Amino acid sequence: MSMRIGVALFLTAGLLAAPAMAQQDVKTEVAGLAKDVIEQQIAAFLNDDATTAYSFASPEIKSVFPNAERFFEMVKKSYGPVYRPGNYAFGRHQVSPDGTVAYQEVLISAPDGKDWAVYYELKRQRDGQFAINGVRIKRETNSQGI
Repeated sequence: MSMRIGVALFLTAGLLAAPAMAQQDVKTEVAGLAKDVIEQQIAAFLNDDATTAYSFASPEIKSVFPNAERFFEMVKKSYGPVYRPGNYAFGRHQVSPDGTVAYQEVLISAPDGKDWAVYYELKRQRDGQFAINGVRIKRETNSQGI
């Protein structure tokens, strides 16, 4: 009898833990997708590929910068460390409970030797892909979180 109770408790504990593990899997997947988008956009900047860099911008960003050239010039002027990062590493990330918004910290050591913390917001689009919806940049040497 006690063996049956033990098995029942074990199975119940497993069933209760399953949703938490599934939610963690979704967050890990979303964080990976967000990192991929950011890395691809950085690669496009490094290759002076305005069209590809622009393709990772959300519709909201594209409504403010209606073509790739204007977007590219804005990034060059206002987000130099993102346009030409030296070394960079991904820091902390957060994902909304429903998995539709991701926040990713990127720590950049610019070619001029200055360190920056860059905070990306990415939104899931109707096609399931993530697009960059905003970037904040701070002159920082330590990760501050999101």
